Amino acid sequence: MVKLLSATVERWPVAGSFIISRGAKTHVDVIVCEVGDGAHVGRGEATAIYYEGETAEDCALAIRSYDGPLDRQALLGKMDRGAARNALDCALWDLEAKMAGRPVWQLAGLDRPGLLPTAFTISLNDPAQMQADARAAAARGFGLLKCKLTGEGDRERIKAVRAGAPSVRLIVDANESWANMDIGAEADALGRLGVELVEQPVPHGREDMLDGVRSSIPFCADESCHTSDDLDRLTGFSAVNIKLDKAGGLTEALRLRSAARARGLKVMVGCMLGTSLGIAPAALVAQGADWIDLDGALLLAKDRDGALMMHDGLLEPGTLWGEVDGVESA
Repeated sequence: MVKLLSATVERWPVAGSFIISRGAKTHVDVIVCEVGDGAHVGRGEATAIYYEGETAEDCALAIRSYDGPLDRQALLGKMDRGAARNALDCALWDLEAKMAGRPVWQLAGLDRPGLLPTAFTISLNDPAQMQADARAAAARGFGLLKCKLTGEGDRERIKAVRAGAPSVRLIVDANESWANMDIGAEADALGRLGVELVEQPVPHGREDMLDGVRSSIPFCADESCHTSDDLDRLTGFSAVNIKLDKAGGLTEALRLRSAARARGLKVMVGCMLGTSLGIAPAALVAQGADWIDLDGALLLAKDRDGALMMHDGLLEPGTLWGEVDGVESA
């Protein structure tokens, strides 16, 4: 019989600080959940969606208070979307893999994971600092950079980033900050600087602001898209950013990916700040995605033992989660 073993909060320091339009972070609190059947233990990690009022402590309490069946399909109906469900869902996937002696990617009917060309995030800062950060990221081998913007002085920031890393691909994340500007004109201006995607230009709940907006580059829904239930109202977006913490686990994230593809939407797979334990299941969803932004663990001052590895901007799936030691999985 599967039982909940623990739901705890861990604090991990950020390397320097992580700055977006809503503020700066110097650490991240993650929820770690463990489930077991007496012979095996499965683990899952999640990061609270702070801009929706979640806290790590509340999420851990929600897991400990859950009194429904410890079954992934039951979770979808018995537990609200969000970080608590993500941690528990991923722990159950990990446990299932160990019980079955097969990796999660096989259980989910996915292709064997390969190297992923993840973006590296350039935090919001003055243009000179963003230029320096972009130059450093490109020197580390990252071919895709994601720049945080604020709705003021963004063109100057991207000009500086482009000067620092002239050959990289660029995407930007406005974090809901473009509500008081000509969105189409701003997107076109950034497009001329080589930006290929604008993430969440308008506030969640104001998706109608994109109705009728003409843009040379696509808009991607992040805060506006959590689960597959959100897709009907995203008429102004041509891409969605899938994050396991928003979706409430790998189970719903895979369902959202399938539903988005069926509607002709492009797919980005992203993450919150967190360790490789939380990034590993997202790496399965990211196989074949149009844009991949799974650098959450790379932005920390340290990571877990057995962390996912980076090679010239490519993320290498590891054995920290969802794999079975000593079992041939080809």
